[in-house]
Amino acid sequence: MCFDLDSTPPIPPLSGAAVSHEDIVLESADDNRFAAFVATPEEPAAAGVVVLPDVRGLYRFYEEVALRFAERGYAAVALDYFGRTAGVVKRGDDFEYMPHVQQTTPGTVQADVGAAVAHLRDLGCRSVFTVGFCFGGRHSWLAAASGHGVTGAVGFYGRPGPGSDGSPGPTQRASEIAAPILGLMGGDDPGIPVEDAEAFDRALDEAGVEHEVVIYPGAPHSFFDRKQEAFAAESEDAWERVLAFLERHT
Repeated sequence: MCFDLDSTPPIPPLSGAAVSHEDIVLESADDNRFAAFVATPEEPAAAGVVVLPDVRGLYRFYEEVALRFAERGYAAVALDYFGRTAGVVKRGDDFEYMPHVQQTTPGTVQADVGAAVAHLRDLGCRSVFTVGFCFGGRHSWLAAASGHGVTGAVGFYGRPGPGSDGSPGPTQRASEIAAPILGLMGGDDPGIPVEDAEAFDRALDEAGVEHEVVIYPGAPHSFFDRKQEAFAAESEDAWERVLAFLERHT
């Protein structure tokens, strides 16, 4: 589990920002219907962000992340991974997500990412980025190798190596990545050793992909959490890097 159920993003809301939001249902190319949350600024957005949650799929933390992007002028869609197995209804805190995670594949996740990208383009976004966390961080980077034409891909503490099913990860697919990459990693993450982050960095170098992989010494997995007060400076730096990345590549 990446965050406690009552965790919130360590991003200050912008007072006075005019934002609209709603729950929607999107349909992917394989006819899957899945839940999503869309947040849009008052003025039409030239750029959009697909938010890829952690292993629990769509819940309030990621709706809040989408709202924070919209407050800063980006249209944002936070998606759910489990339309094929859990439907599109809102779920309670007792949802047993792992059996559903185990039924996802890189292909089904990317089919849903493609639908979210298309929705943002329908809203008028000319640049579309992916920003993911944990499970979503990995798939955010993979989105840049999946033919969506994304402008850039950001991953917080995603696993860059091979998947548990043996599928190649972002490191192995670095030569296929067709957009700039930003990686934001914890230096004390037992599930993702620093060596794996460094190997991803080297693979991107060798592939000639524009990128930055930042490793925060001592930071744990899921440090980007208002509850992680000891890592507030790291969270602030990571958020500033995300916004700078979006601005630079829009």
